[in-house]
Amino acid sequence: MKLHLKKYFKNNTEAAPLAVFRVFFGIMMFLSIVRFWSYGWIDKLYVQPKFFFSYYGFEFVQPIGHLTYVVFALCGLSAIFVALGYKYRLAILLFFLSFTYIELMDKTTYLNHYYFISVLSFLMIFLPANAYYSLDAKRRGISFQKIPQWTIDSIKLLLIIVYLYAGLAKLNSDWLVNAMPLKIWLPSKYDIPVLGYLMHQEWIHYFFSYSGAIYDLSIPFLLMYKRTRVFAFMLVVIFHVLTRVLFPIGMFPYIMIVSTLVFFDSNFHHRILKVLSRIFRIRKHFFDSGMTLKFKSKQKEIVLSFLSLFFVIQLFLPFRYVFYPGELFWTEEGYRFSWRVMLMEKAGYANFKIVDGKTGKRFYVDNDDFLTSFQQKQMATQPDFILQYAHFLKEHFESDGHQNVEVYVESYVALNGRLSSQYIDPTVDLGKQKESFKHKNWIIPFKDEIKGL
Repeated sequence: MKLHLKKYFKNNTEAAPLAVFRVFFGIMMFLSIVRFWSYGWIDKLYVQPKFFFSYYGFEFVQPIGHLTYVVFALCGLSAIFVALGYKYRLAILLFFLSFTYIELMDKTTYLNHYYFISVLSFLMIFLPANAYYSLDAKRRGISFQKIPQWTIDSIKLLLIIVYLYAGLAKLNSDWLVNAMPLKIWLPSKYDIPVLGYLMHQEWIHYFFSYSGAIYDLSIPFLLMYKRTRVFAFMLVVIFHVLTRVLFPIGMFPYIMIVSTLVFFDSNFHHRILKVLSRIFRIRKHFFDSGMTLKFKSKQKEIVLSFLSLFFVIQLFLPFRYVFYPGELFWTEEGYRFSWRVMLMEKAGYANFKIVDGKTGKRFYVDNDDFLTSFQQKQMATQPDFILQYAHFLKEHFESDGHQNVEVYVESYVALNGRLSSQYIDPTVDLGKQKESFKHKNWIIPFKDEIKGL
């Protein structure tokens, strides 16, 4: 086993796939920032709100008013530099930091694909994506046409983890037996041209549920096998285009389509680079030096150690939910950062009550005074949101002159088409509860069962 690993880590391969990946990644990220900015979402999500839901341990990461635009500008500019391969190390580091800062500013906006971009950009910090077909190579006068094989395989491995874990997460009774939540979502797409009339058909709901699970679990293997690669890529395009048509999930489908190109062999990527060279009048032959990039022994040891730790975290972090009691979809303890994509539909409301602990005087909070409608929707169904907002209300009313402030919530939630039921223990003073990684025992237990992973 050790001999095979030593031999593997000595293997080299063409750098073209990593160069193409870098170019397309940078372009897609720049377009994502432009899209976000042009829709006015920076102002709507990070400037206008009075309160922001921070991640536990990252409370210091906050929007900075109109200077938040500077963070987005830095993110967009660094994405361009990544695509060009110009000052790549600094560019990808700045992109990772700025994009992750944006992601951490308010967990109301959490999406799996935002997390994917942060994780992927962190991985790219350790990869020689500027070795070939880059401005850095042009500036230093040296281009490395070949690089260690593990540098490209590490991107493939991350994509495989994302797909397989997304597929495993779909192996539950709500998704496979009840076709939930697709049975709720798809009928609302009746106005889609051609496909709209099918969206009310129950067999379509089950077809999409099962095909989604089969797709996620099989696509990595189909992409790795040369004979099925073209067919697999066609499936990738069809699946993600259809996903984009049915659901408003932004640039993610296009990002995944472009990312899966890394599975193709180097000849395919050289053809892409030839097309780019003709369009932008780049002399590609300069980069085709035949030279091989070799890491120094100590440098290679450090990088591989970091990447080993990185992938160990990626493999085990999604399973942290096993340390919590209760139904994962209900408590959401360990739900984020686990590639559980579009698996549930939760709706609810949270009515907060402020009580004077000594006199018993009470009044109810109008959430519109502090939260946007989008924040309220997210807060009402997620316990850590509810707790953080309760702490904010306690601090707010104490600073407003109220004494002995206690905070209670009347909360009801419906999960995947079930009847609404009480969510949070209404007798617990949330102002006294501390946020931590421990189980929140004030969540009322789920009254049903969802079987599966």
